[in-house]
Amino acid sequence: MATEPTTERDDEASAAQSGDFEALFVQSARRVTSFEGALTLHDLAPSTLMFSDRPERIAGHLTTRQFVEGWGHGENSFLDDPPNAVLSFLPTDEDAFDDVVLTLTNPRMDWDRLTYDVDVIEGHLPAKTGPCSLFIDPIGRPLSPVSVMGVRRRARRRARRL
Repeated sequence: MATEPTTERDDEASAAQSGDFEALFVQSARRVTSFEGALTLHDLAPSTLMFSDRPERIAGHLTTRQFVEGWGHGENSFLDDPPNAVLSFLPTDEDAFDDVVLTLTNPRMDWDRLTYDVDVIEGHLPAKTGPCSLFIDPIGRPLSPVSVMGVRRRARRRARRL
């Protein structure tokens, strides 16, 4: 019995269908402010990027609103197990800050702003910064709306409606 050769694309689809991957999420903004245990990303990019590490190398994106709405969905959700994150930024003045390691909870969107409650694990969180990226720890949630499988499942459902 002959089998068709698999491609990297087939491997990605297989990994996404099995749910055997963890996605790292990245959010970018033009500036950040922090005050009394809250971090706000201003002029937020409209999409949250996600990708997995080897061997799957799955990449994609979802709207940041979808990311926030999926916060408490699925087994091992961010609501149940708040993620750690690294805030990497360009300083607004001549002082160079190191990246900041945080725990994120309670995300809230307001137009192009996203606010998290944060606990600083390592580093110094300044009151304001310039352009930044927030790298959010990977989790494996194959049935959640923010997983690759969940996003693809929604896309298939929408395509059937057309």
